[in-house]
Amino acid sequence: VARSNPSPEDDASDQIRLTRGSAVPKFAFDDHNNYHRSEPEMLQPGDKAPAFSLPDADMVRVKLAQYREKNNLVLYFYPKDDTPGCTIEALEFTDLQPEFSALDTQILGVSKDNCVSHGAFRDKHGIDVRLLADPEGEACEAYDVWREKEVRGEKHMGIVRSTFIVDKSGIIRHALYDIKPKGHAAQVLELLREL
Repeated sequence: VARSNPSPEDDASDQIRLTRGSAVPKFAFDDHNNYHRSEPEMLQPGDKAPAFSLPDADMVRVKLAQYREKNNLVLYFYPKDDTPGCTIEALEFTDLQPEFSALDTQILGVSKDNCVSHGAFRDKHGIDVRLLADPEGEACEAYDVWREKEVRGEKHMGIVRSTFIVDKSGIIRHALYDIKPKGHAAQVLELLREL
């Protein structure tokens, strides 16, 4: 798991302190009085990528299974459409899309924004990356990116900016949590070249 430290030049959505994850995990007793972890663990390289089926900005349903055996996949989760950091990240992935394509890799961005918001964001900035809507947070939960965050002393739930590189077999090769948007697409491209 790779982590980065927020810096003052990032937008407010990146100025967070995780209150879960590397902290002490929460445990609970199940119906059979067995002690177990009550929260999902962060995904790790080698894990099978959780399945998803989400609509894109044009309301076309996209499933993880449609990429299996055909393409590698960069699945990046971002907090909100049309915010400074999220725009930088989407534009950098857009700019490098031909290089990702040359490596048989598709790029999907996911947030809890709806399809209409994604369409407006895409059209306003000329984003070519396919944006998926997860308003119910199912994929966010499955990929363990929906977390309690603290921004300027206030705690709230939100998406921790994270990226997963999934190979053609559906296996996570890299799980990058709490990343900075600027320069991230180029870093992901280098990781793909090393596969």
